[in-house]
Amino acid sequence: MRMLAQAEMHLRELTSTLGDWGPPPISGHVLRVNGTVLEAVGVSAMIGQYTRLETPEGGRLGEVIGFSGDRATIMPFGGLHGIFPGALVTLMDQNTSVPVGSALLGRVVDAMGRPLDGRPLLAPERRPLKSPAPHPMRRQRIREPLDVGVRAINGLLTIGEGQRVGLFAGSGVGKSVLLGMMARHAAADVAVIALIGERGREVREFVEDILGDGLRHAVVVVATADAPPVLRMRGAEYATAIAEHFRDQGQRVVLIMDSLTRYAMAAREVGLAAGELPATKGYPPSAFSSLSLLTERAGTGEVGAITAFYSVLVEGDDLQDPVADTARAILDGHIVLTRDLAANGVFPAIEPALSASRVMALVTTPEHRQAAQQFFDLWGRYRGRSDLIAIGAYAAGSDPLLDQAVTQFPALRQFLQQSPAESSGFTDSLRDLQMAIGSAN
Repeated sequence: MRMLAQAEMHLRELTSTLGDWGPPPISGHVLRVNGTVLEAVGVSAMIGQYTRLETPEGGRLGEVIGFSGDRATIMPFGGLHGIFPGALVTLMDQNTSVPVGSALLGRVVDAMGRPLDGRPLLAPERRPLKSPAPHPMRRQRIREPLDVGVRAINGLLTIGEGQRVGLFAGSGVGKSVLLGMMARHAAADVAVIALIGERGREVREFVEDILGDGLRHAVVVVATADAPPVLRMRGAEYATAIAEHFRDQGQRVVLIMDSLTRYAMAAREVGLAAGELPATKGYPPSAFSSLSLLTERAGTGEVGAITAFYSVLVEGDDLQDPVADTARAILDGHIVLTRDLAANGVFPAIEPALSASRVMALVTTPEHRQAAQQFFDLWGRYRGRSDLIAIGAYAAGSDPLLDQAVTQFPALRQFLQQSPAESSGFTDSLRDLQMAIGSAN
């Protein structure tokens, strides 16, 4: 019995020592490369777990995106250059926390939380990269308007604190400028900006020229177009995690993501590379479900609120694009920028007739809504008959509302226009709206 007790004691000591050392790293090797991913054997990993790939140039990170039997499908962060048959693959600790907190304010970081502005990053707080959406019955209701500093939005498409809105635009219509205006002028405590899939040249231009002094109370997360799709997706999720941190502290947060479409494209690349079959116009089902998982994390919480603006690229100005159609269904409103207005010198080129805020009735007065509806009536009537008016085919007096619209149209058009440096507060926006429709009363 004494010998057995001594053996048990030695076993406990050995177990304790091994526990202090930690489990040995799990490693395998590369079996094959297929497109933008590689397959490895000998590693039993969870989806989303990181790996280290050994190449002649040194170690390279990758992420497990799928598996088949004993083979793990891994997408390297730095491409496939230097990968060779039998290359060592080692699983890394499953640490999915990311840096957050006030130390990030005024900073530009990449999708991994590394600074891009050349300054050291102080050790901030951390939180999980992926968190569940707030409980639907514990969310605060949207009851207060948010002043975004843009006259057309404040007056006609009023945003509520905690609303999630899509900004739909084709290329070159001015969506980035409008997003920058809201980042600078919105009445929020913190702005979190995610530049997902942007050209590298545009990042510095956005930060210095469009965002400008607004960077002081903002955090910019960058995942450029040349980044692997797993990093582009991580950039959007990281920005959302930062916004969640500030919301949970009871702050009013504006989350701006440019763009949700490129996030969906990254999700499509990952899904197809993992072997998922395409469903709608080349997008696998997981790409659409990932949009809901991401956007539901924004909005109101038990305390604080994230008011989110997601830009959505519409190819060929087609609002029936599958990503645009899905975004309209899952978000709380949409603001449409049209090429027609931009070509006629109206900036921001917001088309009121195609835009809607689903919570405007909850955060505005009846007088405000009545004035906005009168603007819509006049604007819609003029835009619908503009061809007849342009060729002189309309005879004044045949339509009293159209007569009013023709008289008032210059004031309506002027109401929509606003320079990027100008900020129009909520009170000023309502006053200007009343003036725009004033002579039609």
